[in-house]
Amino acid sequence: MNADPTSLTLVRRMKAPPERVWAAWTRPEVMVLWFGPHHTRAEHAEADLRPGGRFRVVLREDNGERHECTGLYAEIEEPSRLVFSWNWVSTPERVSRVTVRLRPVPEGTEVTLTHDRFADAATATRHTRGWTESLERLGALLGAG
Repeated sequence: MNADPTSLTLVRRMKAPPERVWAAWTRPEVMVLWFGPHHTRAEHAEADLRPGGRFRVVLREDNGERHECTGLYAEIEEPSRLVFSWNWVSTPERVSRVTVRLRPVPEGTEVTLTHDRFADAATATRHTRGWTESLERLGALLGAG
């Protein structure tokens, strides 16, 4: 159990090498195929993959509602570690941080996602569901173990 209620950590295994998982996190044309929970689809993604570079993803819910998240890349260690800020455009005062670690394992890649610095525990809980469903979609795209 996570000791900090304002953060979350999820660990999943993908049946793909780290380089392919890395591409799914950093190439907009692949990001749009899996990013977002089940009731959404990514309409657009951008990624300027360099320290200080910006990413942006536009999601559309099944009910038509539109959401946009953006952030800045802080650390890039291809293909093993990616750290970026996370900010919903609708709440610009709330900036959190995402760290993605990719570790090669015999059957593919272990993905550890940590999202921390949330404003409160309720926000962390909502993002746990969103990231869980996003990682399920990524696993379906790449092969989950």
